[in-house]
Amino acid sequence: MTATSDSSGFIDRLRSGGVEPGDSEEQRLNKSLLMFATGLVSLASMLWVAIYWALGPLISSTPPLVFELVLIGNLLVYIGTRNFDFFRVTQLALFLFGPFAMQWGMGTFVDSSGIVLWGLLAPIGAILCFGVRESIAWFFAWVFMTVMSGAFDFYLAPPINAHSPFAVPIRTAVVFFALNFVAVATIIYLLLRYSIQEKQKIQARLQEAHLALEAEQERSERLLLNILPSPVAERLKVSDQPIADGFADVTVMFADIVDFTRIAAHMTPNEVFSMLNRVFSAFDELAERFGLERIKTIGDAYMVAGGLNEDNVRFSEAIADMAIAMRDLLNRDFTINAAHLEARIGIGTGPVVAGVVGKKKFIYDVWGDTVNIASRITSEGVPGMIQCDAPTYERLRDRFEFLAPQTLSLKGKGDTTVYRLIGRKTEERLSRVSAPA
Repeated sequence: MTATSDSSGFIDRLRSGGVEPGDSEEQRLNKSLLMFATGLVSLASMLWVAIYWALGPLISSTPPLVFELVLIGNLLVYIGTRNFDFFRVTQLALFLFGPFAMQWGMGTFVDSSGIVLWGLLAPIGAILCFGVRESIAWFFAWVFMTVMSGAFDFYLAPPINAHSPFAVPIRTAVVFFALNFVAVATIIYLLLRYSIQEKQKIQARLQEAHLALEAEQERSERLLLNILPSPVAERLKVSDQPIADGFADVTVMFADIVDFTRIAAHMTPNEVFSMLNRVFSAFDELAERFGLERIKTIGDAYMVAGGLNEDNVRFSEAIADMAIAMRDLLNRDFTINAAHLEARIGIGTGPVVAGVVGKKKFIYDVWGDTVNIASRITSEGVPGMIQCDAPTYERLRDRFEFLAPQTLSLKGKGDTTVYRLIGRKTEERLSRVSAPA
């Protein structure tokens, strides 16, 4: 069983060119390039062997055959051991030294038809598989061996004897000169072309990944902005320091669904969720329309604030307009409020402290006496009515209509004067309608 699985793994690695699942894009490219080069050289060696056999005894086919077998053997060793670093060094060394060894066995440059040109595949392969700096040594090695072979030919080569049985006919030498130049140039071209194509594919994949990352980042930022005000979100992205700010003038509004527990008792969980989601999503759209910050929802309660950013300087009026729009929506739009829900709404104005709570599942929250007053006048309110504290009333009374003040006894606050907001004053409405868009 183990031998079978090992054999299967060996075949799979051979099919994939030794590429492992955990390899980086660069490592995959290096492996595929060297496998491609080995395949091309092996194919050329087979062609040379066939040509040598066809020529008969003029040229021995043993050197290219041995060279091909050594290349394939080294490839199989790599597939078995998975040691790519050893493989690329030894394979490039074979590319470099093999042609020189064959020339020295055949005679001179002319006799071997310039077979040392094949050694150029070593520095070219080093550029592709190692890098530009590492390839310098391989190139100088090829230059050194070429110069050394030229010196040997110049000083040690015997005189040309056309009647020698080992002499290579000049026509044969010329043919192989052309074949060697064409073959080496073709392989170098194919390697470079393949390398650039693969790098373009890698670049395209990286571009796709970059676009996907940008889309995910944009989605994350949208989610973050749904939770936090924009300035707070920016601060949170650049710093992990706690965020807590004091604001001297903020208007806070609470909306509390009336008899929610009784209504929800007769619904399934999905129906309860759908009901609240429709209503609160509509409230969110209103908050965005009026330039306000939705702070949070707590069960059936909805909290929004104005004055936490500089986008809307008339935030108290915006809160009042939103409260009126919320009340009207619940009273008139029964596609959203199919359960005919009513809400108590309370508004308070004054100083608050706002900040981000938590490290992972963080929320943006607001604290202070202003928040407490807004919450309590909401819970003590009348269904369908909007109640405001005195500071809010003082700020809005010139543009909005209110009922006569009432006194409520609030827990922890005692007697507190509140005002019930009716809507914008008639002249204010007329001026808004007649104003140019």
